[in-house]
Amino acid sequence: MTTEESKRRVEALIPKFQFERVLNQDEAGRRITLYGQVDSQPALLIFERAPFPDAEEYLSILPANLRSITNLGNNDIYSWFLASGGPVLKENENDKFADFKVDLICPCTEKHIKKHSRQGYRFVTETPEIYREKVRPYMQLNREEGRLNWVFNIIEGRKEVEDVIYRTPLGRDGDEGFLMLPNLHWDRKTIEALHLLGIVERRDIWSLRDLKKKHIPWLRHMKAKLIDATVKTYPQIDTDQLKLFCHYHPTYYHFHIHVVHVMLEATSTQSIGKAIGLDGIIEQLESMSGDDETGMDSISLSYTLGEASDLWTEIFEPLKKSGAASQPQ
Repeated sequence: MTTEESKRRVEALIPKFQFERVLNQDEAGRRITLYGQVDSQPALLIFERAPFPDAEEYLSILPANLRSITNLGNNDIYSWFLASGGPVLKENENDKFADFKVDLICPCTEKHIKKHSRQGYRFVTETPEIYREKVRPYMQLNREEGRLNWVFNIIEGRKEVEDVIYRTPLGRDGDEGFLMLPNLHWDRKTIEALHLLGIVERRDIWSLRDLKKKHIPWLRHMKAKLIDATVKTYPQIDTDQLKLFCHYHPTYYHFHIHVVHVMLEATSTQSIGKAIGLDGIIEQLESMSGDDETGMDSISLSYTLGEASDLWTEIFEPLKKSGAASQPQ
């Protein structure tokens, strides 16, 4: 049998697969393993989404060819959808199965373009001095430019009201007031890919850098409340199937906590140099010597930066060129 004949023979096996049951689904729903029969022989069929082709003739027609586009939510310039691109199962019937998760940012800014473009990365160390003298003013500027308007719209109930899965009545619980809503990258259906955001009402904590020893009881209460709210909303999840972490640097400087299912694929959002576990933050604060005002602003933090990010171009690249940057060990 020639090589071509062998290829055609095995290619002909795929359409013969008779599905019986799902064995596994992982990679945030992007890979699925099916059990069934091929010519009365037991067989496994493993589907995984291939990388998108970068051919212009494909990408230029892709948006227009999506079907059954369903908006999951929108706030300010951000929108997210489910859509179908696979075969229509029955003629003249609406698509039952969305196979695309689509995000839209419109109008996007130059910052969005930089963030989402392919770029090199650097691993930097932010010392307490660099934080105090360079990074804190950068955070302040970002808060003053109106970039938190969409967060405040959600907290105050002006936007995404239907998307909030849990909230304490606005203003009732003081510093322990919070709400939870799906992260825009979650399809809201695949439980093992669950990714929620717990956004606190209080506005005095911009990032984990603002956390101090005096906040330890508050952090413990917030952890318990977030876990309790999640398992009440999704009773098929146990408490030990959840991970809680914070990003540094976060996408926006208003304190929030990520709540994810333990089966969620550990992509860059959970990687070293980006995600810091909530339990680890609490333990770090407990181990610090000093009074209640001692906190996370007194230690060095190392993390990954894109070369197109403002933190790199405006702070760490100039520090590196001047020889003043602290290098990771």
